[in-house]
Amino acid sequence: MAKVYERIEPRLARWIGKQPVFFVGTAPLSGDGLVNVSPKGLRGTFGVLDDHTFAYVDMTASGIETTAHLRENGRICVMFCSFDGTPNVVRLHGRGRVVTRGEEGFDEALAPFAMGLASRRTEARGVITIDVTRVADACGYAVPRMALESDRELLDSWAERRSPEWLRSYRTEKNQHSLDGLPGLAGLPGW
Repeated sequence: MAKVYERIEPRLARWIGKQPVFFVGTAPLSGDGLVNVSPKGLRGTFGVLDDHTFAYVDMTASGIETTAHLRENGRICVMFCSFDGTPNVVRLHGRGRVVTRGEEGFDEALAPFAMGLASRRTEARGVITIDVTRVADACGYAVPRMALESDRELLDSWAERRSPEWLRSYRTEKNQHSLDGLPGLAGLPGW
């Protein structure tokens, strides 16, 4: 049965830290705007910072939906599913904020993920921090049992073949606006 928690309890924080993938859901305010759900992962690039705060490193990608939606309205839900062991789904609802590469506070926001970013720092586009206002779990009985074969190394190898200048140019070209035209990196310092 579903349970709502007052905070991200230590047991849940440990469980979250062991998950290889999570999903982020955001939406624009416009009723006809596109809802976005993005899979995230890469061990060492996300975690519970305290009882009411979760954060993850936003890696370079072709889209900028989460950042654009958070800049517009801040609403976000993060969902974790147990694909092995006891079935469980945990959702963290809250208000998200973004600090992007080049903005004041970017290096400080990356600090908790230094180990996971040892070879990925150039891939980091920003850090998403969520002030968690609701923590709930559910049974997860319908979530299939699956085994993790391995983490993908494609993002790392893709980025290793590019210079920091090329990555900056890519972000400038691909990440200015969301699919709905909301500002992503557009208007931020350095973009």
